[in-house]
Amino acid sequence: MAISDAHRHLKGIFLGKKQISLTHSKRLSLMHSKTDPFATRKLFGRKIGRRLGVKRQELFDTLFPRIDIKEILKTKEAPVHPNDLFEKPHKEIHIEIGFGDGDMLRQAHVQNRDIGYIGCEPFMNGVCNLLTAIKENDLSNIRLWQDDALVLLTQLEENSVDRLYIMNPDPWPKKRHYKRRVVRPETLDLFAKILKKDALLIMTTDVDDLAEWMVTQASNHPNFDWQANCQADWQTPPKGWTQTKYEKKGIAAGRVQTYLIFKRQ
Repeated sequence: MAISDAHRHLKGIFLGKKQISLTHSKRLSLMHSKTDPFATRKLFGRKIGRRLGVKRQELFDTLFPRIDIKEILKTKEAPVHPNDLFEKPHKEIHIEIGFGDGDMLRQAHVQNRDIGYIGCEPFMNGVCNLLTAIKENDLSNIRLWQDDALVLLTQLEENSVDRLYIMNPDPWPKKRHYKRRVVRPETLDLFAKILKKDALLIMTTDVDDLAEWMVTQASNHPNFDWQANCQADWQTPPKGWTQTKYEKKGIAAGRVQTYLIFKRQ
């Protein structure tokens, strides 16, 4: 099967006849609007879960300020190049939206010292779990944003990010909550704005409906090209993949993980 035919076959499986009605011009107007659609976006869920223990609170009070992007931005003027958030520039910038317990970040930032990692997670407990794991590490190539990731992305320079991870986001299964899903036309506009040409958008989920949704949204966007050529491509983790606790739990429960890789055009 030719690659173009394979793509049509894959998209037929995932997409059916679904199309996004939001026009390209409307997406562009949102992206360049002076009224930032993300600046006042409501964040759903609690930012603090169970109460922090003494040691975890101490880590949050002492270690976190050293790598807290909000603190760094106090001395910067937007738009900011991500490399300006670090003490020295890195050859690539990778961002993870919603890092949970930080399973990927805690390994990647040690294994790839020449890459600058930015982790976004609104919930304090997840941030503290990551701080506990990395407290003895060299922290020169990791920075954290404890808030809605979309607010940070609006403050970054265009064409400045090499890779964007969205791993197992909240599926928001009810139709009336679809607008809360992190992957949708206006957020894809924002991703396209900050990603460099040929940069990768990597998304995962073990919820079939959400996998179909993310493929539909990204495939309908003019700036993203799905890299899958066969079924194995979305069923196989990318090379060097770090399996998170959530992913392992899902596999143990019989759920199938889907890996979606899109290239910025």
